[in-house]
Amino acid sequence: MKAVVTGGAGFLGSHLVDKLIERGDEVVAIDNLLTGDLNNLDHLKDNPKFKFLEADVVKPLDLKADQIYHLASPASPNTHHPKSYIALSFETMQVNTVGTWNLCELAGKIGAKFLFASTSEVYGDPSEHPQKESYRGNVSTTGPRSVYDEAKRFGETITAAYVRSKGLDGRITRIFNTYGPRMADDGRVVSQFIQAVKLNKPFPVFGDGKQTRSFCYVTDMIGGIVAAMEKGEKGEVFNLGNPEEFTILELAEKIKQLTNSTSEIEFVSELPEDDPVQRCPDISLAKQILGWEPKVSLEEGIRKLIDYQSQLTQKNA
Repeated sequence: MKAVVTGGAGFLGSHLVDKLIERGDEVVAIDNLLTGDLNNLDHLKDNPKFKFLEADVVKPLDLKADQIYHLASPASPNTHHPKSYIALSFETMQVNTVGTWNLCELAGKIGAKFLFASTSEVYGDPSEHPQKESYRGNVSTTGPRSVYDEAKRFGETITAAYVRSKGLDGRITRIFNTYGPRMADDGRVVSQFIQAVKLNKPFPVFGDGKQTRSFCYVTDMIGGIVAAMEKGEKGEVFNLGNPEEFTILELAEKIKQLTNSTSEIEFVSELPEDDPVQRCPDISLAKQILGWEPKVSLEEGIRKLIDYQSQLTQKNA
């Protein structure tokens, strides 16, 4: 089996590359390194089944593959970070629209199965809770987050149109908050809190901290993505995430407790514009069709991440 992973040097992409190589696939990781990091793939540089291609999927590619996983995109909503999708708004819109179009075209031409990695952000600030795949969302088309939310929604539209009109063997995964080793320090909440512990700084919390998220450990998420490619039928859409729901304050307290940190919680500002108040997946469809559900609890996952960070610090000392 030959697989292509776009965004292959990123957080999720590099873990997916590892999973596919582990099962014996030949893998081409594609990344323009705008937000990706080659260090995430350094351990594979001598592996004969692995190839890295520095390229931008906004430009058409000429490749052969059995499967194409399209994960390329900036993903952080942090308005103050230079690698957020707010800062990289035009690149974010292009990769999820033009890039998706190019990859659907390529997949159809070479007869490859295609997976578009969409996001829970397509639901916006949801009025349905938890969110099912049938929910159409509550998204601003003009707010600051729309460059990501609406681009992902249009990426889904492109994928669905290719399935419907051109017979593409494509499917869509809507990925909810994911964390774990290799997370970029790009302002997403788990990495922000872990960084606060390392620097002995306060946990920065927006609003009153009662907004909720569900946090899925990266190995669980990768298992879901692969299951969607392998077991999902063309045209199907799957929520992937951990349905255990936590407030941001509960997350801060959990990390504080597990790290024995003395950092305090600091309420820094009101919620950013368009920031969802509730976010939790209904994963009934993934359970039923893919036989998938997360196994790693938040406490276990945070412990794993803390251990990884400690080993990294020792290695770099």
